[in-house]
Amino acid sequence: MKKILFAASEALPFIKTGGLADVVGSLPKYFNRSEFDVRVILPKYACMDEGLAGRLKQTADFTVSLGWRRQYAGILETEVDGIRYYLVDNEFYFAGDRPYGEIYQDVEKFAFFSRAVLDAFGEIGFWPDIIHCNDWQTGLIPVYLKTMYQQQEAYRKIRTVFSIHNIRFQGRWILNEIKDVTGLGADVFTPKGIETYGEANYLKGGIVYSDIVTTVSKSYAMEIMTPEGGEGLDGVLRYYSYKLFGILNGLDYREYNPAADRRIPYRYSRSNVGAVKPKNKRKLQEAMGLPQSPDTFLIGMVSRMTDQKGFDLVAYILDSFLAGENVQFAVLGTGEARYENMFRYFAEKYPDKLSANIGYSEDMAHLIYAGADAFLMPSLFEPCGLSQLISLRYGTVPVVRETGGLRDTIEPYNKYTQEGCGFSFANYNADEMAFVLRAAKALYESEQENWHNLMLRGMERDFSWESSIEAYESLYEDMCRVSG
Repeated sequence: MKKILFAASEALPFIKTGGLADVVGSLPKYFNRSEFDVRVILPKYACMDEGLAGRLKQTADFTVSLGWRRQYAGILETEVDGIRYYLVDNEFYFAGDRPYGEIYQDVEKFAFFSRAVLDAFGEIGFWPDIIHCNDWQTGLIPVYLKTMYQQQEAYRKIRTVFSIHNIRFQGRWILNEIKDVTGLGADVFTPKGIETYGEANYLKGGIVYSDIVTTVSKSYAMEIMTPEGGEGLDGVLRYYSYKLFGILNGLDYREYNPAADRRIPYRYSRSNVGAVKPKNKRKLQEAMGLPQSPDTFLIGMVSRMTDQKGFDLVAYILDSFLAGENVQFAVLGTGEARYENMFRYFAEKYPDKLSANIGYSEDMAHLIYAGADAFLMPSLFEPCGLSQLISLRYGTVPVVRETGGLRDTIEPYNKYTQEGCGFSFANYNADEMAFVLRAAKALYESEQENWHNLMLRGMERDFSWESSIEAYESLYEDMCRVSG
């Protein structure tokens, strides 16, 4: 039995700010449990749901050395879907109404968390063969393990995987302050270690000191080794390319299943999507305050409203597109104020064509996936993306930019061969995006049979975790053989 511990700063159902929580909350459930004992360790945030916090049982407490001082750490445990979760408790670091704060606070918070993870093994009686670390918040775990913990025999055989979910966020801060906070030796704070451009960089620590580095799609693995996509770490990643793997994220098909989804008014499958999906479209139009027009091309968006997600392209074409096309937009999300205000403005200017919910509702998100005709994701970069996978599952045709996981998952429609499962454009260009949206709209309006077949091909695609789990299991098995 191979023992795996996922370490992360968030996971469903406990806390979520982004796609990392979806991955860590779903991936562990899909391993072969006769061969892998997979567990998860997280911070115990004060802002967690009180109902979930009430299910936790404290099983250990100890102190953690951090720089020149020692800090209390408690371990609380619970089980969700057969997976054992450990939550590290410390009210000083994990208080507040949100999991993340200012970067100068977070670098100390997650240095503490990294040491607490390693110090917890003897307290909880679980010594993993592999620690699977996720994003910069856990980047110091491999650093500590390969430096300060190598004197202890119990730690020497532990191997680490470090997964990059978004390379833009790196956990960078003032070098001397991180030296004081972490207690790590001077040799760590060099260009061969975790220093970049005069700062300490937690993400780089994870890359340099881990045994294997993964990211969430094959295309993104290639992109982060380029100056355009590497966010200053492309040279480091090229140097360590021998241990870099791209493994596509999967989608939890138990959560996203239109045939069993209790969040949508009308459930459906491939066999009756043509008859039932229009009913969800009417409900979506009603919920968003749009005219209930069954033939109007309805485009959905569920997203953070940032440049990364391509909202500068949307801003460039939205006014003219709404003025000139018979379309509707159903938009859900929050983000930069300029984009939130843009959608408020155009919702007032074109009330029959655009409705925007500034905020987030899981029920509304599911209704958009189930009710829209197409789903727009014009990302500047997208490590993997889950929304396009959800859209495929619900028979909503994705319109995406060819980057990262979007390139790996959306085969563009070919009108001559009648292949493909969505529409895509290559260049980060608003006019190119508008052209492709019009092509999708034209197919929807004039070739209903081909559009229906396009929906069915998307629903047939398998992007469940079962299709990715073999790669992780093979990776773990190879690492265990080497360490054994």
